Amino acid sequence: MHPRLSALAALRLTDPEEKVAATRALATHIASETIADDPVRVPGDELGVPGRPERPLRVSAMAVGKRSPFNTEGRAALVHSICHIEFNAINLALDAAWRYDGMPARYYQDWLRVADEEAQHFTLLHAHLQTMGWRYGDFTGHDGLWSMCEKTRDDVLARMALVPRTLEARGLDATPLIQAKLKRVNTPDALRAVEILDIILRDEVGHVAIGNHWYRWLCERAGIDAEAAYPELVARYEAPRLKPPFNLEARTRAGFSDEELKALGGGGPAP
Repeated sequence: MHPRLSALAALRLTDPEEKVAATRALATHIASETIADDPVRVPGDELGVPGRPERPLRVSAMAVGKRSPFNTEGRAALVHSICHIEFNAINLALDAAWRYDGMPARYYQDWLRVADEEAQHFTLLHAHLQTMGWRYGDFTGHDGLWSMCEKTRDDVLARMALVPRTLEARGLDATPLIQAKLKRVNTPDALRAVEILDIILRDEVGHVAIGNHWYRWLCERAGIDAEAAYPELVARYEAPRLKPPFNLEARTRAGFSDEELKALGGGGPAP
C-alpha cells in the first residue's frame, strides 16, 4: 500500500492505541523507503476522517473544566488536556501527509515523521496519566486544532500557515508556563510531567520548523511574499490572535524570522 494511503488508514482508526501502533509502524516502514509522488486522492476518501474514540466528550474550549495543577485531580485534568492535544496532533500530521497531492516526497516524509513523534508524546502522557489513576477519555476535550484542519482542508498553504506555525507554535509559548507551575507543585507526578514536557517542547520546535519550511516553500512556489501573506490568511480563516508571553528563543529555533519576532513583540499579527 502507498504510504500515504497507509496514513489515511491510520487516520481513520478510532482506538488510540491502534492509531499509535499503526502510525509508529508506518514511520518505521518509510524510514528506508522513498515515497512516490503520484496522486492518491479519490472522490469520497474523506469518509471516516478523522477517526476518534467516543470519549473524551468534545466540548467548546470555554466548557472545558478547570485544570488547576495544585490538586491531584486538577493535575490529571491538565495532563489529560495535553494528551488530547497530542492525540489530535497525530491526526493532524497524518492528515497533512495524506490530504495534499502534488507535494515533494520530503514533505510526506516530514509529516509522517512528525506523526510518529506525536504518537510517542501521546504514549508518554497516557502512561503517566494512568499512573495517576485516570485514562484518556476520563475528562472532556475541545476541538480547536481539528477545527482549523477542517477550515484549511482545500489549501495546503493555509494549512502550513495556520496549523503548525500558528496553533502548534502556541505550544512553544505555553509549555514553559505550565512547567513552571508544575515545578512549584513539586510532587513526583508533577515533576514527571515536567520531564515529559521537556521532550515534547524539544520535538515541537522541530515540528513548527517543518511547518515554517513548507509554508515558505509553498509561498515561493506561488510567487507570493510569505510574511505579507500571513496576516491575510489569519483574517481569511479566522485564526486566533496570538497573545504574549512568547517563547522567542524557541520560536527562533523553529525558524521564525527576525521581522516576525519583532512583530510579535509589538503585538502585530505575525506568527
